[in-house]
Amino acid sequence: MIFRVILLALVCLPISAYSSSVKVHERTFKNGLKVLVKEDHRSPVVVSQIWYKVGSSYEPGGITGISHMLEHMMFKGTKKYPAGEFSRIVAENGGNENAFTGRDYTAYFQTMEKSRLEVSFELEADRMRNIQLDATELKKELEVVTEERRMRTDDKPRSKTQEYFMAMAFSNSPYKNPVIGWPSDIANYQVDDLQAWYELWYAPNNATLVIVGDVKADDVFVLAEKYFAGIKTSDIKPVKPQTEIEQHGVRKTTIKLAAKLPYILMGYKVPVLNTIEDESEAYALEVLAGILDGGSSARLASKLVRGQQIAVSAGAGYSMMSRLPEMFMLDATPAEGKTVFDLEYALKQQVYDIQRELVSEQELQRVKAQVLASAVYERDSNFYQAMQLGMLETVGIGWEKVDEYVEKVNQITAEQVRAVARKYLVEEKLNIAYLEPQPLNQKKLVRKVAGGRHAH
Repeated sequence: MIFRVILLALVCLPISAYSSSVKVHERTFKNGLKVLVKEDHRSPVVVSQIWYKVGSSYEPGGITGISHMLEHMMFKGTKKYPAGEFSRIVAENGGNENAFTGRDYTAYFQTMEKSRLEVSFELEADRMRNIQLDATELKKELEVVTEERRMRTDDKPRSKTQEYFMAMAFSNSPYKNPVIGWPSDIANYQVDDLQAWYELWYAPNNATLVIVGDVKADDVFVLAEKYFAGIKTSDIKPVKPQTEIEQHGVRKTTIKLAAKLPYILMGYKVPVLNTIEDESEAYALEVLAGILDGGSSARLASKLVRGQQIAVSAGAGYSMMSRLPEMFMLDATPAEGKTVFDLEYALKQQVYDIQRELVSEQELQRVKAQVLASAVYERDSNFYQAMQLGMLETVGIGWEKVDEYVEKVNQITAEQVRAVARKYLVEEKLNIAYLEPQPLNQKKLVRKVAGGRHAH
């Protein structure tokens, strides 16, 4: 109840009360590196992130997952800082570091005490162009990535179903491929493949450096120029458009895996902020996702889980901040005695209800309050502030959109929510995957046999 009161109070705030008064400082060096700095003096900490415009959606067939593999190899050292030195030096200076790969980007970050920012810059600038790729290290890391894939996807029925779903739903969009790559591609990476990928994409003219924390922008620019301005560029040609072909009817697949519970995944192809003609539609789709799945009082939880009690869980999701068109997703696990087909009907009914009748003002205010509350809390994290700037810039939307989000969501009306539901959540664009559980003992038998082989 207290949280609800806070939400209602927040949504009544004028938008100006939320809007950031902290300016983002921008500079682009002659070699193409863009540097964004946002001062936040609440604690003596600084977050440094470097974003490269490359991820799984840039990869051709045969080397899917190579961006993720290269992310692992980026910690294997340079001539100046051999394997292990990067992480050791960061830790020695009281910092922490890591990296992540997505469909549209690869990013590396360090969180340090503010006086240690130069350490971060020196290390990151060195490995932008000087990584030493070694066949022995690659072989070791291939085993790590293979195990990572097994743990995150192959051994998780839902994750595996989602992978099969994306491969079916998209015909020619690169989003059909998993970020970690297909197993046969992972098994056949060569050092030359990684070297070519590294030399092409890891360059200042394909990167954005984002700094958020207790710093002065002018000092950061001086320091960044010292370490990054002299790095050579790469000849990067514009990426070919990979426009998904039109879908003309429902696509369905049944996945049979060793699992405890059945599961249904549904998705409608929809545009994103990057590709939509009227950007208000993207924000309306965002609100629509919140109407369906935005806490315990949202429609899926209140009607399917608690109300009809036909699902043990149900959710919806939409990512408007992608480089290419996305999916508006619905998923659910049936309650005992119910089937995935019961849930398919129920989920479609929820969509039909929104298409038919306007959502209430109370529902709209709930979603808008949650968006504002989330945005306010996210401002407490230097890391998340930097991540928003880096992601928006890297996918091509532009970092300037960061401060528009809450205001744009607040402008969405019930009529706009109904309009996008009618326009985009249509049968012709629908894709469905059913997970049909198989006996778990089959999986255990396979694991036992595989374990025996490894033991020898």
